[in-house]
Amino acid sequence: MDNSTLSVELPEPLHGYVKERVECGEFPDEAAYLRDLVRQDRERRAAQRLRELIEEGLASGPPTPLTEAEVARIRERIATAGK
Repeated sequence: MDNSTLSVELPEPLHGYVKERVECGEFPDEAAYLRDLVRQDRERRAAQRLRELIEEGLASGPPTPLTEAEVARIRERIATAGK
């Protein structure tokens, strides 16, 4: 994974909080803390999207069985997606 540099300006109270988290040993440095926040945000957004998709599916009405033709199309899409 290639890294890039991001410069962030924080008000002193927030910077102090980040420094506290590092000093208590939870994170090796400030960058690790910020990377963790970004990862958590990405996971939270993915979970929210999944919840939205589930709600959309539940609201779409009762389930209907897939036909053999639909199953064949799905299998074909899966087979070609890996190529």
